[in-house]
Amino acid sequence: MKNITVLCLTILSFFTLSTNAQKAKVLNADKKYDKYAYVDAIKTYERLAEKGYKSPEMYEKLGNAYYFNSELDKAANWYEQLFALNSNVDPEIYYRYAFCLRSIGQNEKANEMLKMYIEKSDNSTKGEEYIKEVNYMDKIKANSGRYNVSDAGINSKYSDYGSSFYNDKLVFTSSRDTGSLGQRKHTWTDQYFTNLYESKLTPDSLLTDKPKKFSKGVKSKFHEASAIFTKNGNTMYFTRNNYLEGKKGKNEENVTLIKLYKASYINNDWKNITELPFNSNNYSTAHPALSPDEKTLYFVSDMPGTIGESDIFKVSINDDGSFGTPENLGKTINTAGKETFPFVTDENEIYFASDSHSGLGGLDIFVSQINPDGTFGEVQNVGADVNSTKDDFAYLINTKNRIGFFSSNRDGGKGYDDIYRFKEIKRLAKKCVPEISGIISESKDGKSIPNTKVSNAKVSLFNDKHILISSKETDENGYYLFNVESKNTYSIRVEKEKYDTAEKTITIPVNECKIQLNLSIQPTICKVTIGDDLGGCFGIKWIYFDLDKSNIRPEAALDLAKILDVLNQYPTMKLDIRSHTDSRASFKYNDGLSERRAKSTREWLIKNGVAPDRLGSKGYGETQLVNKCSDGVQCTEEEHQQNRRSEFIITGL
Repeated sequence: MKNITVLCLTILSFFTLSTNAQKAKVLNADKKYDKYAYVDAIKTYERLAEKGYKSPEMYEKLGNAYYFNSELDKAANWYEQLFALNSNVDPEIYYRYAFCLRSIGQNEKANEMLKMYIEKSDNSTKGEEYIKEVNYMDKIKANSGRYNVSDAGINSKYSDYGSSFYNDKLVFTSSRDTGSLGQRKHTWTDQYFTNLYESKLTPDSLLTDKPKKFSKGVKSKFHEASAIFTKNGNTMYFTRNNYLEGKKGKNEENVTLIKLYKASYINNDWKNITELPFNSNNYSTAHPALSPDEKTLYFVSDMPGTIGESDIFKVSINDDGSFGTPENLGKTINTAGKETFPFVTDENEIYFASDSHSGLGGLDIFVSQINPDGTFGEVQNVGADVNSTKDDFAYLINTKNRIGFFSSNRDGGKGYDDIYRFKEIKRLAKKCVPEISGIISESKDGKSIPNTKVSNAKVSLFNDKHILISSKETDENGYYLFNVESKNTYSIRVEKEKYDTAEKTITIPVNECKIQLNLSIQPTICKVTIGDDLGGCFGIKWIYFDLDKSNIRPEAALDLAKILDVLNQYPTMKLDIRSHTDSRASFKYNDGLSERRAKSTREWLIKNGVAPDRLGSKGYGETQLVNKCSDGVQCTEEEHQQNRRSEFIITGL
C-alpha cells in the first residue's frame, strides 16, 4: 500500500479583522439618554494581560483575534499561554495553534498540536488531510465489487499491455517476439522492443483467436506501443521510440526517448508515418487518447510545464489536421507523481493511471468526469476489483456493453504484464455537486440570537490546506451557499466589519451532497448606554464568592478588572452594582448575603481607584427572580443559577 506523505502546514493568506466601532441597531424606546460608550473587549483583555491577570477565556479570545488578523506570531504567544493554563480547549484551537507554530518555524511542536487535534476532534480528517486523504480506503471500498474480472485469453509469458478497439479487433502491445523482460519504463512504455498485435473480438468481446502481428507498415526495429484509432479507421496515433525513416534521435544526454506518431490507412496498410509537431528530442510524449468528437488528443509527457514525473496533457486537433498548443490538465488530474495511460469515453469520462492519487499500491486506475467547461470532477478510484497492490493501468471500456480491458502486473498473471477482461456490473454512482450552505446570525455571550440574520457578511471557503477557494456575501436573509468539488474537508470563515471573525471546519461524508453549516458572529464593539448592564459586554453573569462568604475570589477579581478597565476609559461613567441570589435559604439570609456581596464588589472597585460617588450598590436577595424558581418550587441547578447573578447597571455617562 502506498505510503502517505505528510504535507507542511503552509500559511497562506488570511483576511483582516476590523475592530472599528459599530453603529448599533435602533435602541429600545425605554433608553433614557442618547449617549453611549463603546467597549472594545479585546483591548480590555490586552490591558488586563499586561497587568498580570490570567484567564483561559481571555487568552483564547486574544489568540483568536490575532489569528484572524494574520498576526500569527502574536497569536502563537496567546495560544501558548492558553495551553499553559488549560489544555481542555476546543479542538479547533489546537489546529489554529499548529498553523501559528508552523509560521514561526516551530515545526515539531506544530506536529504535536496537529496530532492532539486529530485525537480530540470528531473531525479528525482536517488534520489528517495534511497527510492527504484519510478516508480513501473507505472510498475505494465503496467503489469495489462492481466488476467481474478474468484473464483476457491473449497473454504470453512476456509483457502484454495497452489495448484499444479497432473495428472488430483488439490491438495491444506485446514483447512476446523479443522476450525482453529486463528493461521496463512503466511511466511510458514499460519495455523496449515491443510490437503491436491484434486479436479478433467476438460479439461478446471475447478474444478467442490467436494474436497476430498488427501491421508491417508501422513496425520498426525499436519500440511501438499504445495505438489508438479514429472511428472511421483511417487514422492511427501511436507511441514509438524516437525513430523515423531509419534515423534515431537522441536527447542532450544521448538517450533515445519516445514520441507520438500519426499514420494513415492507405491501400490496406498503414503509411505516411509522421511525428506530431509538439514532440521533442528532449522530453517524451506517449500513450495517446482521443476525445469523443476526435477534436482533442490526450497524451502523457514530461514536457516543460509538467507538475510531476509525468502528466496528462491535451492538444486540439484543427480541421486542417494541424495541432494547437498542448495544455496540462491541471492539478485535479495531475500530481507530483506519475499520471499515465489516459482513455476518454463517449460519456466524457477520463480514465487514467496514477501512483499518487490515493490507491492500493503502484499504479491504480482512476476516473473523473470532464465537465462542459473543460474542468474535471472528483477523481475516483475505480475500486479493488480492477486495482490491486501492484501496477494497474491502460483501462479501456465499451460504454454500450460495459465490457473492457485493463493491464496489470498483479500476482497470478502469465507474464510481466497481462491484459485482463472485465464486465462492469454496476456503474459508479453519479456524483452530485456537494453543497455547503447556512445562515449567518448574530451572537451574544457565545450563543446565537434567534431571528438575527447578518446580511452582507463576507463568507470565505478554504480547502483542507487553508487555501482560499471562493468568497461571497450573505444575502438579505444571512444565507450563503458554496458548491464544492474535489476535496472533502473545508473551512468556512465569516467576516464583517465591527464583528468578530468566526470559522468552522467541516468534512463532507462520502456520498453526502448537502451540508448545512450555520455560524454566528458577535459584534466586536459592545455599545451600551444608561440602563444597560456593563457586565454583558464581557459575559459576566455572576461575581463568584466562596459559599456564604462575601470576599472577592481570584476569578471574580478578573471579571471586576474588566469593569474597572472600562470605568478608567470612561471617567464619567457611573454604575449601580446589584447582587441577586436564588430562593434557597431564608428570605432574610439571602437579603443580607446579597447586600454584603454587592458592598464587597463596590469596595474592591473603590480600592482600585474608582471614586465612591461613581458607584452605588444594593443587594436584592431573592426579590427579583428571573424565572419560576421561588420558594417551594422544584427547579434544576441550572435554573437556580439563572437567579444567582450580578449586574453592573450604568446610571450615568
